[in-house]
Amino acid sequence: MKKVITVVAIALTTFFSGNAQNSMKKEAMMKDAVKTIALEQTPGEFTQKTVTVSEGTYVFEIANKGVDHNVGFVLVEKGKDVSKPENHIQTAYVTSPVGTNSSETSKPTKLKKGEYVYFCPLNPTSTDNTLIVE
Repeated sequence: MKKVITVVAIALTTFFSGNAQNSMKKEAMMKDAVKTIALEQTPGEFTQKTVTVSEGTYVFEIANKGVDHNVGFVLVEKGKDVSKPENHIQTAYVTSPVGTNSSETSKPTKLKKGEYVYFCPLNPTSTDNTLIVE
């Protein structure tokens, strides 16, 4: 009888321990969920000049609305020289050039608190567009 009780106790402990671990994994995954920042380009500009988001991981979705050629996307920490590719956050680049009246996305990009500037050298757009991460 003692063996049966011991086996049942071990089984219950394993079951509840496993459920607790699964619950913790789900919470961590939800916390790290990838969100989307959608930005739209028209000839010579982004329609969104300032965007504010919380710290986390994001995919940038860039839409080309009526620009008659491909556009792209560049993100740089504010204060760094935007003309130097080594300062670009390369995971934020769209994975393919964005054709007229279509959209493309970037790879997931982890954003920490701070300010960033974004622009398109192909459109070309101003480097005064600001992404604020709180």
